[in-house]
Order: sequence, then structure tokens, then C-alpha cells
Amino acid sequence: MAIKQLSMFVENKKGALAHVLKQFSDNGVGLRAMTIADTKDFGILRVIVDDREGAIRALQNAEIVFSVNDVIAAEAADVPGGLASVLNILMDAGIDIEYTYAFVVESGDRACAILRVSDVEAGEKVLSEAGVPLVSEDEILRI
Repeated sequence: MAIKQLSMFVENKKGALAHVLKQFSDNGVGLRAMTIADTKDFGILRVIVDDREGAIRALQNAEIVFSVNDVIAAEAADVPGGLASVLNILMDAGIDIEYTYAFVVESGDRACAILRVSDVEAGEKVLSEAGVPLVSEDEILRI
């Protein structure tokens, strides 16, 4: 049930992020989730989109280097400590968390955590066994 995420380097200069996002927009690709981590010279943009193949074509046509990675989408309660409880399940199972980002699905009720972990299959298994609902790619596309 892994979710496919696109990751790309974006120069840390005026207009670079807008250029990448315009490629998606011009090709009818919508964002479902996005995060960017920056350094002095570049950022790593990570996105989940509603049309992965369209996004890949757009990036290739614009000659933007990218990768496709498997991530886990897990439901967390939209309360203080909701995400922490999900992360603790992974930590207790010895699964390393490389990074995470989250968004609220229903305020005060549900949030969705995107998790890049050392072992996606094991992470999904541990979370499922702990009763954490996993969010499918189809469900994310309906948000």
C-alpha cells in the first residue's frame, strides 16, 4: 500500500520553486501534499500528486531531475501527541524514520502523516498490527 512520492532538488534561488510547480500546473497535475527542506544552495522538494504519470512527464519535459520513492501514509488523530504516538510505534519496533510531514484531513479529528522509513513493508506491518489506519494512494487522491 506504499504511496509514491516524487522528490527533486530545487535551487535555492528566486523563482525556482515556482518554476517546478508551474510545470505541474501547466500539465494539469494537482498537489495533494508537499514539503521542502532547504539549505543555503538548494532544497529538496517532496510531493504527492494526483497524477503521478503526468507529473513525471512534466518533470522529464522540463529536464528536472527527480526520483520516485515509496512512503507510508498513516492516519493520526488530530490532537496533541497524535503524530508522536504513530512515531513511537515505529521507534519501538526499531524502524528508523528518515523524515515525515503531515497535513490535517479533518480539523480536530484526522491527520495524515507521510513517513519515509528505513523499511516501508515492515513499517506498514507494524503500524497495521498496532491498529493505525494506513491511507491508500486512492484515499489521498480523494482528499
